[in-house]
Amino acid sequence: MQDVLQAALAAIAGEPIAATGAGRTDRGVHARGQVAHFDTSAVRPDSAWVRGVNSFLPQSVAVLWARPVEAEFHARFSAIARTYRYRLINRPVRPALAARYAGWYHAPLDLEPMRVAARALLGEHDFSAFRAAECEAKTPVRTVHSISVEQHADRIEFVVRANAFLHHMVRNIVGCLVYVGAGKQPPGWIAELLASRERSKAAPTFAPEGLYLERVEYEARWQLPT
Repeated sequence: MQDVLQAALAAIAGEPIAATGAGRTDRGVHARGQVAHFDTSAVRPDSAWVRGVNSFLPQSVAVLWARPVEAEFHARFSAIARTYRYRLINRPVRPALAARYAGWYHAPLDLEPMRVAARALLGEHDFSAFRAAECEAKTPVRTVHSISVEQHADRIEFVVRANAFLHHMVRNIVGCLVYVGAGKQPPGWIAELLASRERSKAAPTFAPEGLYLERVEYEARWQLPT
């Protein structure tokens, strides 16, 4: 997404543009609330940075709003919280049309053990056990503000809000909670896994297609749209 956005911005600005996003998304992951900033000497109306840029973007990417910000603002480092959603189809038969937009697990999942297990993740912890080997974060410590597990027909949605995330953190959390929901591990296993700080003891990373960057939050002083 970064490459196509930068190219579209450059087409409107008439100069090269380097855009910085609030969070990195792997190939196959979706962003419904991504925020990015860029510097430019070009003077354009806000509408040009929205409708004009959108005219150069593929259909899978769209700018929703744009506004000038102070030089101190940084899309990534000024963020105070982020929310990710993981959509999982839970039924014996694999999805077809939804395959690009959801993960899938074939066996029945019990929601209550997953909810009990998820509580262990709340608060500030070392999330090394849920961190990708290639993660470049300086520290594995993150603070999870909330986590929910909800079912809608054959779809289960995991929603996690935290101050920041590690590479593959949400997908690894989902994989481990699915192990609990499937009865492969007891709810207390999540707390043990967290304390172990060992990724090798955790479940496999779940597929990227079900993951969405849902929202990025900033202090009110930046006056950004919600």
